[in-house]
Amino acid sequence: MALADNAGCAKSSEDFPFPEIIELNVGGQVYITRHPTLVSVPGSLLWEMFTQKNVRSLARDSKGRFFVDRDGFLFRYILDYMRDQQLVLPDHFPERSRLQREAEYFMLPELVKMLAPKLSKQNSLGDDPCQSDPEELSPNADATRNLTSASATLPSAVAGGPGGAVTTSTGAASTDVRRAGFITIGYRGSYTLGRDSQTDAKFRRVARIMVCGKTSLAKEVFGDTLNESRDPDRPPERYTSRYYLKFTFLEQAFDKLADAGFHMVACNSTGTCAFAHDQTDDRIWTSYTEYVFYRE
Repeated sequence: MALADNAGCAKSSEDFPFPEIIELNVGGQVYITRHPTLVSVPGSLLWEMFTQKNVRSLARDSKGRFFVDRDGFLFRYILDYMRDQQLVLPDHFPERSRLQREAEYFMLPELVKMLAPKLSKQNSLGDDPCQSDPEELSPNADATRNLTSASATLPSAVAGGPGGAVTTSTGAASTDVRRAGFITIGYRGSYTLGRDSQTDAKFRRVARIMVCGKTSLAKEVFGDTLNESRDPDRPPERYTSRYYLKFTFLEQAFDKLADAGFHMVACNSTGTCAFAHDQTDDRIWTSYTEYVFYRE
């Protein structure tokens, strides 16, 4: 009788190869959820992955978790949708288009529809703040519109300076208003200096370049090179000190700031020194430096 029970258990395990609780590694972010959640939307990519019988065909990380090479921070909204088929996003969510792309990848057509830009009767974007560009949420938006309308009334062509408006003889006005603001670049650097102060010196080894300032300004300047993973839901007009860059060359950051019209107005640095080894004269210098940039 016991043999029959064991055989039945083995057959059940073959028919259902996945455990009740499943660990996922999505782009480096770990999620723990139930198997029924992952297969709650028939026909989706997750449904196809976790209803197959050949478990070995699925990629795993070094700890045995199922691996999906997608945006790990946006996946939490995908997983929330899989739980109850409802979409709940933070106010002023800035990554709606990226989330729509993730929904398309995971083959969730209803979620794609929810994320699609809504069109009004005038074939323009609706009033949903999530659809708006961060610039449209700026408190300076009204001033920009007023500047545009005032420039359109001028009878002759007037070329504005930086951040001004250009009005043609036909009365059509185009604006390129760049908002003023501060951006602070910070980094921790270190280098080792030997006895002769020249050999084996590693100068300015930068592990990460941090960005502090208004969210919309940081995204305008650094674009896709800005890593927002530590503060992904920050509204455009709020400030953050948790962004950092995907590269580690200070000059590259300075070039981007200069191209955007910023200039450095202040900087400060602190440093410490310690012996690398008790039996040598090698010293490790570490420092923290900040550069403050401003655009009028």
